Amino acid sequence: MRLRAPDFWYENPNESVAFVLRPFGWLFGLGGYLRAWFTSPFRCAVPVICVGNLTAGGTGKTPLAIAIGELLKARGLRVAFLSRGFGAYVPGAMIVDATQDVAADVGDEPLLLAQHAMTVVSPDRPAGARLAISRGAQIIVMDDGFQNPSLTKDLSFVVVDAMRGFGNGCLIPAGPLRERVEDGMARADAIIVMGEGNAKVPQSKPQLNALLMPLSGEDTRLKGQSVVAFAGIADPKKFFLTAVRCGASVKVEREYPDHHAYSDDDLSELFEIAKQYNAKLLTTEKDWLRLAPPARAKVDVLKVAAQFDASSTSQIETFIEQCLKKFPLLDPAGR
Repeated sequence: MRLRAPDFWYENPNESVAFVLRPFGWLFGLGGYLRAWFTSPFRCAVPVICVGNLTAGGTGKTPLAIAIGELLKARGLRVAFLSRGFGAYVPGAMIVDATQDVAADVGDEPLLLAQHAMTVVSPDRPAGARLAISRGAQIIVMDDGFQNPSLTKDLSFVVVDAMRGFGNGCLIPAGPLRERVEDGMARADAIIVMGEGNAKVPQSKPQLNALLMPLSGEDTRLKGQSVVAFAGIADPKKFFLTAVRCGASVKVEREYPDHHAYSDDDLSELFEIAKQYNAKLLTTEKDWLRLAPPARAKVDVLKVAAQFDASSTSQIETFIEQCLKKFPLLDPAGR
């Protein structure tokens, strides 16, 4: 189970627990340096696009990976998503079957990705890439893995939460950073700011903007509906706000840790609360995928997708075009 991010990650690091934990953060950073120093990255025969971040916790990487994957598919490319799969029990590389696999085995994010294109789960990124290529992938989109040095990236986007930014600027466990901002920016091609907010982001890289928006028709479907909303994601409050913006009458909000595995007791409690308020249970698509099939039939889902503004879409297309030019033998038409 992944725990919630501690509050002190987003407080003044000189006036919180972060001050005491800073030396451990330096050791964490040193471990990352050594790992990169002693790793020889594998170069794929096809382009690799990475959608990652610099902080622990969710920033909307998976919806953005899907959005980029859709742009690539529109070009006629055979796309494969590559994921480690948080909490996945996969001894080697495997292709996810969206109709048969369960989140407890492959992770919730890979199940979501697999609804859009071939998805490979592998703790060994090069092994996963080789499997995807052997099954016909012409381009690989990595969901996370920006700090993993084992696979060469041809195009890297760093996703930043528009509200939280880089937190207190300290490395794990003193803060949310997986690596120093300047080190990550040196390898990134562009920043994608996800959501609405005023977080400070480096000006050294092109900045793209995206929002997580309900799918068409969700507001009409949910308007006036009484719901008990629950979520086990990095920032459940964003989901609750989206439900309200869709017109739902949220009677109760229940937060769980990110990637929470719902027990029978959890579900019994939620169903009881919904009964008390004569309301429906409403959750995110990722949470819904972690439910047992019998429970899914009784829980409604609010589906969302990442959407770039017009300028950012144009910039993304330019980045993709430049990336594909590095592979002149790649036939975008898939012939």
